[in-house]
Amino acid sequence: MAVTQLLQLFVCRPAARATLRVHRRYSQLQVSPVVSERLQVFESLIEKRGIKKRVEASEKPLSIRLADGRTVKGKAGVTTPLFVAQSVRGALVSKVNGELWELGQPLEADCELHLLGFDTVEGKQAAWRTAACVLGSVLEGVFDAEVCREGASELGFYCDHLKDKSALSLHDVEDRCKEAAALKLPLFRLELNADEVRELFQSSNLRLQLVEEQMNGPTVAVYRCGDSIGLCTGPLLPNTGFLKAFKMLQLSPVTLANQTESSGLMRLFGVAFPGEKDKAEWEAEQEEARRRDHRRIGTDQELFFFNDVSPGSCFFLPKGAHIYNRLTDFIKSEYQRRGFTEVMTPTLYSTALWERSGHWEHYSENMFTVTSEGSQTYALKPMNCPAHCLMFEQRVRSWRELPLRWADFGALHRNELSGALGGLTRVRRFCQDDAHIFCTPEQLEEEIVASLDFVRSVYQVFGFSFHCLLSTRPTPCLGEPEQWDSAEQQLERSLQHFGERWELNQGDGAFYGPKIDIQIRDAIGRQHQCATIQLDFQLPIRFDLHYVGRDGQSHRPVMIHRAVLGSLERMIAILAENFGGKWPLWLSPAQVTVIPVGGNNASYAKQVVRQVREAGFMADISDDEGATLNKKIRSAQLAQYNYIFVVGDKESESGTVSVRSRRGKQLGRRPTEEVLTSLTQLRDTRSNVDEF
Repeated sequence: MAVTQLLQLFVCRPAARATLRVHRRYSQLQVSPVVSERLQVFESLIEKRGIKKRVEASEKPLSIRLADGRTVKGKAGVTTPLFVAQSVRGALVSKVNGELWELGQPLEADCELHLLGFDTVEGKQAAWRTAACVLGSVLEGVFDAEVCREGASELGFYCDHLKDKSALSLHDVEDRCKEAAALKLPLFRLELNADEVRELFQSSNLRLQLVEEQMNGPTVAVYRCGDSIGLCTGPLLPNTGFLKAFKMLQLSPVTLANQTESSGLMRLFGVAFPGEKDKAEWEAEQEEARRRDHRRIGTDQELFFFNDVSPGSCFFLPKGAHIYNRLTDFIKSEYQRRGFTEVMTPTLYSTALWERSGHWEHYSENMFTVTSEGSQTYALKPMNCPAHCLMFEQRVRSWRELPLRWADFGALHRNELSGALGGLTRVRRFCQDDAHIFCTPEQLEEEIVASLDFVRSVYQVFGFSFHCLLSTRPTPCLGEPEQWDSAEQQLERSLQHFGERWELNQGDGAFYGPKIDIQIRDAIGRQHQCATIQLDFQLPIRFDLHYVGRDGQSHRPVMIHRAVLGSLERMIAILAENFGGKWPLWLSPAQVTVIPVGGNNASYAKQVVRQVREAGFMADISDDEGATLNKKIRSAQLAQYNYIFVVGDKESESGTVSVRSRRGKQLGRRPTEEVLTSLTQLRDTRSNVDEF
């Protein structure tokens, strides 16, 4: 938001003038010389732009269409989403014609307005970015710390800071943040270029270093909250009074990139909420998430583990490997139906390939490298696309061969920072259900629709609801504007034809082409981005790929990057937490356990186990002679066996089994072959039901 518009909003309204009086009282607190100098520079930069001069609004009538179909009248340059939101509880940020828009920023023309609350990703992020501003002002003004970086993630907000050896009390910080937020301090934003950033933060080399690392364009936004000034990476709330509750979670050291020694930098991490009710709901969600944590499930069910001998690389035990292989088999069966063919490519490549693809320039710091005789440098592949381009160019291709759909399950390696590693959700060695489609421009729309249908059919099996995001050209980007326009229009037509809910995500495409990201929602309401469909203009150009068209002339193919599950490791983590460790039969590593009643039936129990295994199921026998039947059944339920077969004298004599589901429901005594036929149907249809 332009500072002109912010000042117009705050200075031109009586309520805002009262807010500024509070701000002045807050600013009368004693500040350090460094902070005072920074404030003076900030004010001088405002003066330099003439921002304190009131800009006259056009006050031209405008029409505002709301999400519920209502239309509200307003005036250009005067009416704000905040004014419209007075009749809507809980609005924190908005979208104007699909673009994120602060509530206090005046509207400029007729538009579609969506008001977003804390229950949306955008609303939560705006709240947590604002909370980071509040925390920064508290750390500097109250606890005499030097704040070097602040920001928000999908999990909360943080401030990286330097402080003397006196310890911070998380509870004290919470109380101070709540007091500061209650002052309803306005937040002022200013766009600065690199020279102005250096002038503003000249007293802190570390702050300057971190800010410059985050600059990915000619300017960067900074904010003022009270007497604190820092970096801002997105929309903020109108004032700090929108935040009513804070909870500090963790204080931990920060390791800077390319540094092995401690910098003394500490990260204070927390969450904030518009109300106490939101905080209570979050705490309940966190407790449920802890109960479902895939790392706990992985340990309890002996699925996988990690070891420092290979940091960030998972060791899958037999039961974990079973789940891994069933997911792979699932996708491979879909490949056969959808015209994909599998390829296998090397793991290690000369830097010549990565230089040709452009990855060496932009991604080399995230790649593992090795040096062989002759000082030749090689790198483990972090993605498959350059290798697939090499395969395409091996001979002349004809239009009759297209589309080519190549899938690759090769192991990938990415040199993630150790502090970013977390169970299966962020690893260094992983595998994707990765595929690349080479097609003609005329085939593009059909291929996108087919890829979207692939995603829907897979996610329906897991019971995930989802929606799509159309991510358009970022700044900067590669390629001609006309090329981007055409590609974005084709993706939009594909989404309209697909018929599922989708949103515009402006400016979040890859630098090499627009993309469709698919957000899934799990059983406890959390959102995850796994599937992606990306257009790539650049690799076909860099590898000079061609095919011979109907006209006998050479043409450039279109390349589509496509993944449905994404990383198999991450998908296993999501599924473990979604199902709470209660795997559906077709995925389960603990499908059947057989419990003999009495020592005379052990032989029959072993016979049943053999029958179950021959039918292709995972089966075990509960042969603890010292445990009672009820204890054995309870242990089997805790181990999440899908079905428990109890066999006694009657079952042995009649060739039957007494079946119980893991939920405790007794399904009765049935012939073993009949039960196996029913289980086979459940498995082969990938059903998530427990009863038959």
